Amino acid sequence: MLAICMGIEMKEKTEKKDNIILIGMPGVGKSTVGVVLAKKLGYRFLDSDLVIQEETGKLLHEIISSEGLSGFLQVENDVNRNLRAHHSVIATGGSVVYGKEAMEHLKGLGRVVYLKLSCEGIADRLGDLKKRGVALKEGQTLEQLYAERIPLYEKYGDLTVDCEEKGLRSVVEEIEERLGIRK
Repeated sequence: MLAICMGIEMKEKTEKKDNIILIGMPGVGKSTVGVVLAKKLGYRFLDSDLVIQEETGKLLHEIISSEGLSGFLQVENDVNRNLRAHHSVIATGGSVVYGKEAMEHLKGLGRVVYLKLSCEGIADRLGDLKKRGVALKEGQTLEQLYAERIPLYEKYGDLTVDCEEKGLRSVVEEIEERLGIRK
């Protein structure tokens, strides 16, 4: 495993619960919100999908193609359960909630924020699901995936921020306000 990835120590640093972890469906804006929130708060930003790609040397859809869905989910779980971060905003992949060990670890690192958007809103934002690296079962529709994941996002989220018809600034401000960290 890499010792340092994007300025975040990955094994050597002791854990602190001072991070913000963003979960939600692909296309909801976890990475976009995460970058802006981190910049505004003076936090580091970490995209766990990029860590997966860096550690494997493959794009997400390439991992799914070569390892299958279950292989990809195992890689995602392994990478996320080994993340070490301090004073960071972490944007996770949409399927991270399938990894029990990863989610227990991430909840121990900080507060988990579920960014919620309707299935219609997600569909409007997403392009080619396979090229994007969305973890779909064979024959599974976006609607079925959405219905499967929502209970998991609700289970693991410490708070839910509804992103429907809200701009980026509004979502970031709501997260700051609700977490009590407005600067």
